This record gives sequence, C-alpha cells and structure tokens, in this order.
Amino acid sequence: MHMADALISPIVGGAMLAVSTTVAAHSIKKVQNSLDEKKIPLMGVVGAFVFAAQMINFAIPGTGSSGHIGGGMLLAILLGPHAGFLAMASILLIQALFFGDGGLLAYGCNVLNLGFYTCYIAYPLIFKPLTKKGITINNIFYASIISSLAGLQLGAFSVVLQTLISGKTELSFSTFTLFMQSIHLAIGLVEGLITCAVVTFIWKARPEIIERTNAEEALGSISTRKILIAMVICVIAVGGILSWFASSYPDGLEWAIEKTTGISELEAPEGIHTTLSNIQNNTAFLPDYDFKESSNESLLASDNAGTSVSGIIGGVFTLALIVLIGFVANIFKKRKTKVLA
Repeated sequence: MHMADALISPIVGGAMLAVSTTVAAHSIKKVQNSLDEKKIPLMGVVGAFVFAAQMINFAIPGTGSSGHIGGGMLLAILLGPHAGFLAMASILLIQALFFGDGGLLAYGCNVLNLGFYTCYIAYPLIFKPLTKKGITINNIFYASIISSLAGLQLGAFSVVLQTLISGKTELSFSTFTLFMQSIHLAIGLVEGLITCAVVTFIWKARPEIIERTNAEEALGSISTRKILIAMVICVIAVGGILSWFASSYPDGLEWAIEKTTGISELEAPEGIHTTLSNIQNNTAFLPDYDFKESSNESLLASDNAGTSVSGIIGGVFTLALIVLIGFVANIFKKRKTKVLA
C-alpha cells in the first residue's frame, strides 16, 4: 500500500507530511515514558523484521493480485503505539530513500496510512480492549486478526481519500473504493494471521514483553536476549532468502488502480514530482530491491543476489535508524529526569 508520488498533489503531500511529522514529534515525547535500554534494541530488530517481511508479496487467490503485510499492528503490539509509529516511519523512510519503494512526496501519506491507523486507532481501540481481561493465546488470535483488518481497511480508505482530494479524476471514487477495500480485506486477513503467529511466538517465549508493552511500561529487568537473537535470524532468513519467492503479481494498490483505470500506474505531472523523482533516483542505490543496471554476466546480479543484498542492507539500515531514534529519545528522557530531580 505504498503510494507513489503520481497519486497525490503537492498540497496533499505537504499537508500529510506536516501531520505525520506532528504525530512523530508526539510519539518521541510519549515513548520516553516506557523507554529503557532493553527496549531500544528490541525496537530495532522488530523494525528490521517488518522491513524484511514487507518484501514478501503473497498471491491473493483468484484475483491476480498480491499483498504484503503492513506491519503496523505487529509493531504496536510488540513495541507500543508510540515506538511502533516511529519504527514504521523509519522503515518507510529507508524504503523510499534507498529502494525507491513509495514516493518522497507521498511519504507523509504512507506513514499515516500504514502507521497512524494501526498504532493510534486499531491498537488502542480494538486490540487493547479485546485483551483487557487478560492476554491469552485465544485473545491474541482474535485481537490480532480484527485489529489488523480494521487498520488496513482504514489505511486503504485513506489512500482513496488522499487521491480524491488530490483531484485524481482518473480514479473513480466509488470504483476505486470498491476495489481497494475488497482486496485489502483479503490482505488484512493474511496479515492478521501472520501478526498472530509472531505475537504468539513472543508471548510463549517472553510473555512479560507483551504484558508490559500493553501496560505501556518499560521492560526493566526482562531478558530479551533470546528474542533478539531469534528476530535477527528471522530478518536474515526472510530478507535474504524467503524474499526470493515473493509473488510477481501487482500489489493491492496497483491492482486496484489497474481495475479502475486500465493501467497499473498513473503518469506523474511535471514540477515538484519530477524534482523529487530525480532525487529518489539518485538516492535509491538498490531500486525495486535489486542492483542498478545489473548484467547477466555479473556474478552479483545472478540468482536473486540483489534481493538478498537489499533485504540484509535494508534490515541493517532500518535497525540502525530506529536504534538511533531510540537513543536520542532516551537522552531527552534522562535530561528531563535530571531537571525534575
């Protein structure tokens, strides 16, 4: 559901960037309440895992479309809404800058569509109430699926509204809405199952992590070593190997655009769209998660090497950026504590 710049106007892109920046500032302030040295590396590896997982598009039977997890609910459940939102913003920034996935003008839209609705609406209003009487395997199952479905439906409809406000008359509101909501209903169901599986694994290994995150408390003395090691292994396996088997079908957004207009991509206008596209072409050293101008005679260009390198490098970059944000937030927290003392 990564929007390209061609789908939005500069005004909408700027407004959504301002909103997402405001939410990020709020998140940095609030995350300090539950942040400690144990949570910062957890934020990094979970974010890296979501980056890698987003590379795997799974086919939606009978549609000719594919989907990948958004990961917003998983981030919110494991890290809390504030850390989860910051992790999603980091993932999308790395994807846009270095892999050309999602437009720079549309960055604010993508952060809101994939991060805000899951972390700040579906998580507190659906997942937490469904687990209020106690976190159990059954509650995790139902809460993960229902909240994932809701978060993705809200995000998909937000895409429709953003294109409507941008004046994209090629996209009929009613038709585009029908296709966006229906295909993301199927994608949301799969995402809910994947979210449930990962959260259940963490719950069985270290239930305290889920409990304290749900209560918005710091991890304290909880050991996260085994979880960190397991997640790092998953990042390498998913980003480096499983990403080879991603479906080649268009993703849900591209599919909905094609069903509505007859073409999978809209042409971007001149001006700021062209300027930002040129910037992105220069920064994206692994466009579409592959090598630039790869040659068939090149050893590195063969056997999905570009995809593997993209998965590993993207995971490392994402981890580093999220950990950096966590350390900065922790510094602010310590300074604030000293002032109050």
